[in-house]
Order: sequence, then C-alpha cells, then structure tokens
Amino acid sequence: MENKVLLCNLYDYYFVLLTDQQQLFFKYYYFDDLSLSEIGFSFGVSRNAVYSCLKGVVTKLKDFELKLKLYEKSIAIKKIIKDIDDNVKKEINNLI
Repeated sequence: MENKVLLCNLYDYYFVLLTDQQQLFFKYYYFDDLSLSEIGFSFGVSRNAVYSCLKGVVTKLKDFELKLKLYEKSIAIKKIIKDIDDNVKKEINNLI
C-alpha cells in the first residue's frame, strides 16, 4: 500500500513526462483499480503488454524522482513551512 501511495504521488509530479498510453494504463490500474486483463481488453492488447508498460512507468517515475527530487523537495518544504507564520504559509502553499 505504501508503495502505491508513493507511486501515485510521483505520478502527480511527473505524469507529463509519460506518453498518453502510459498515463492511461497507470490511471486505470492505480486510480481506477482495474485489473491488467480489464485494461488489456479495453485497448486490445495482452495482459502481459499492460504489465510491461506499467513496469516501465514505475521504473521511469522512480528514475525521474531519483534525478529531479521534486517530491522529496516538496516534503522538505512542507516540513519547513509548518512552523512559519500563517500568512506566509498560505502564500507558500499556493506556490507549491
């Protein structure tokens, strides 16, 4: 479950770097909770093709985070702003 939450958070940051098909497969599998077979049937591809695509997406998302660290930095920023004045906190939250 923790891994799924992490992947969904990484997807929120990096989905624009994925192809349209990769985005759809990820959304159907992780957000809509469809099975590999259901996704494959919808797109006319095999279950294994969907699995391979999703495996590639997971690898890419982790690689993007490893290189860019956008998610890690946002967590660090949120920890810092927790102790800041409420007005400044609202302004910073609007930016991130």
